Amino acid sequence: MDSNCHDCLVTNYEVFIDHLQLPDVDDRHVLAAAICCGADAIITFNLNDFPVTELEKYGIEAIHPDDFVINNFDLNCAKVLEAVRKQRASLKNPITDVDTFLDTLLRQGLPQFVEILKAYKITI
Repeated sequence: MDSNCHDCLVTNYEVFIDHLQLPDVDDRHVLAAAICCGADAIITFNLNDFPVTELEKYGIEAIHPDDFVINNFDLNCAKVLEAVRKQRASLKNPITDVDTFLDTLLRQGLPQFVEILKAYKITI
């Protein structure tokens, strides 16, 4: 998959849907799209809806968003910090201070990442 593709459209994934076994049948389209585009992972808060036994058949893993951003931070902390800084800077109505931004990330389910970011408050 092209990591520079920002507006990619996954098509023809529907052929996989009926063959997938997930706890929530309404999530099958997510796995089908991941299979269709050759994804390695599905980033989701709903890990229980994507059992390892089903995903491993397709070489895909489900990753919690908090773990995903921490893994990316470990790979390239400068890029992640720049992305975080840009995201906060884009919040202009109202302007969001760092503590409010971190509180928002915490409420969104990223507690481990927020703990890491606290050490970099001056840069974000």
